[in-house]
Amino acid sequence: MRLEGKVAIVTGAASGMGKAIAEGYAKEGAKVLVSDLNIEGAQAVVEGIKAAGGSAFAIQTNVASTEDLQRLFDETKNAFGTLDILVNNAGIMDGMEPIGEVSDERWDKVFAVNTTAVMRSMRMATEIFLAQGHGVFVNNISAGGLYGARAGAAYTASKHAVVGLTKNTAFMYADKNIRCNGIAPGAVITNIASSMTNVSQTGAARQSLGMAINPRAGQPEEIAQLAIFLGSDESSFVNGQIIAVDGGWTAY
Repeated sequence: MRLEGKVAIVTGAASGMGKAIAEGYAKEGAKVLVSDLNIEGAQAVVEGIKAAGGSAFAIQTNVASTEDLQRLFDETKNAFGTLDILVNNAGIMDGMEPIGEVSDERWDKVFAVNTTAVMRSMRMATEIFLAQGHGVFVNNISAGGLYGARAGAAYTASKHAVVGLTKNTAFMYADKNIRCNGIAPGAVITNIASSMTNVSQTGAARQSLGMAINPRAGQPEEIAQLAIFLGSDESSFVNGQIIAVDGGWTAY
């Protein structure tokens, strides 16, 4: 098994890509901390993992809360003694607003979850990784972090920021046996649209123009396969990369 003996945190793991990543990691031998605001969903994922013979633990986490993040890392160390892999998957959408329609409230909320939470969790994990001499970050970002119109201005900017954070972290700690890579999924069948409110008709109409060249929507498990590779020692020479998984959508 490719992740035998590893301990991994996966945020936003109660559904969608996070759920698939948590299940995939457990299947490959990792002990998984299933983190999500939806604790019932997280516990259901853990039950499924344990039923399949894996090891997992559910922790309710609002990633926008520094206190919740600290508790997540504290409980991880209490439960398993260490941390080898941090998968930042939790995220929310905006309302497709172009910059002229973005409110301060929307901007702050999107950045709190999509960007600031990623920075804080990486900062906490780095302390552990440096102390033990190794560690891996896998940031599940978005094609919206590489291109300009997969969503509104707030979401797009928040994901571009994580691309920069990923690359900076990879270089800064490359000599410390710490790797950091990102995944840029295209359209994937998840429930993230449920986080969208007050959708901008203008923004949605403009964004939809690119959907005509999208070959198909992906399945969460297809993203999980790359997350497994990036978390494993098989990718030991892969660092600072943002890898698109989109069926060729962004190849046009």
